Amino acid sequence: MLEDPDVLKANFSLYILEQLEPLGALKIGRFFGGKSIKYQNKQFCMIMKNRLYFRVGPNNLAEYLVYGAEPFSYLTKNGRVQVKKYYEVPADVLDDVDELRSWAKRAIEAALK
Repeated sequence: MLEDPDVLKANFSLYILEQLEPLGALKIGRFFGGKSIKYQNKQFCMIMKNRLYFRVGPNNLAEYLVYGAEPFSYLTKNGRVQVKKYYEVPADVLDDVDELRSWAKRAIEAALK
């Protein structure tokens, strides 16, 4: 039996929040059709359709490009819009909690600058 899509989204968001909990006081909230995660009131992460995106900057963008990661994008009536401040976290990183936290720390640094 398939789970309700809203339940799956909530489970993924809670899973990510649990994995990142050791980084400090994180706040999860609604963000358009998904969720945002903030550190010190600065958004460094968003979850859209069960995909995790971290904030990038000059110090961490290259890591995403090595994996062939794509920026967050959405479709409008005028075409696709890319939000190049947020890139999808590669599956290999999602599967390694230490690596995920390391990437999250760099995303927080990018958001705080």
